[in-house]
Amino acid sequence: MLAVTAYPILQATFDSLFRFKLTAQDEREFIGLGNYSMILTDPVFWSSMWVTLLITVVTVLVELVLGFALALVMHRAVRQLRGLLRTAILVPYGIITVVSAFAWFYAFDINSGFVNSWFSWVPGIDENLNWFAETGPSLFVIMASEIWKTTPFISLLLLAGLAQVPGDLEEAAEVDGATWWQRLKRVVIPNMKAAIMVAVLFRALDAFRIFDNVFIMTGGANNTQVLSLLAYDQSISRLEIGLGSAISVLLFLCVLLICFAAIKLFKVDLAGARGEG
Repeated sequence: MLAVTAYPILQATFDSLFRFKLTAQDEREFIGLGNYSMILTDPVFWSSMWVTLLITVVTVLVELVLGFALALVMHRAVRQLRGLLRTAILVPYGIITVVSAFAWFYAFDINSGFVNSWFSWVPGIDENLNWFAETGPSLFVIMASEIWKTTPFISLLLLAGLAQVPGDLEEAAEVDGATWWQRLKRVVIPNMKAAIMVAVLFRALDAFRIFDNVFIMTGGANNTQVLSLLAYDQSISRLEIGLGSAISVLLFLCVLLICFAAIKLFKVDLAGARGEG
């Protein structure tokens, strides 16, 4: 953990305090928080932050709903079909992200794609629609590809949570006359709160660091640039190691803030959820 996590974080934090370009290493200059000041006053950074937050919130919420529905289907399915259902649902998650992103890009591309011809009957879609020419359609494809690939991960975590709900409680609620919705709201969800928190936390952290889909589909064009891509552009494309490191550190701090907010929001006793104490 120290080798692959702590050291790179400390090195990035150290580099962020310098005006440092890889092609001019002898001209490294200590500027303290100068890089952070430059970034936090740059509209491009805040635009990237907004896009990243939008993608994170929308994808996690949609994945949570769809994942819960899939988890219920797998949980209620007859024993003979459970293995088949779980395998089929997990197929998208088993595909490498880069491969998935290219598949979605070519499917929606105006020249090579089939989406426009197949769905031309849908209002707003025709054969001349260029999905990657404007912000709205571009973000729709990016988020749709992310939801398609990672919803199975959410469903697996929620399926584990459903398995922890005591069956006798559900039966007692049903005997007392509780409807399906009442049992779900008052029995099922409260007893799988820890699993929901873990699912939301893991996916929020992953979605906030989204890179592959945006890089492949738009390259950040049309106001679709996210924080990870902004850090990449500064560090790799422009070789501005100081600025790129500062963006990476800010991204890391945002991830820590998401962790803190999720734990405070759900107020889950993880030790109790594991049966300790």
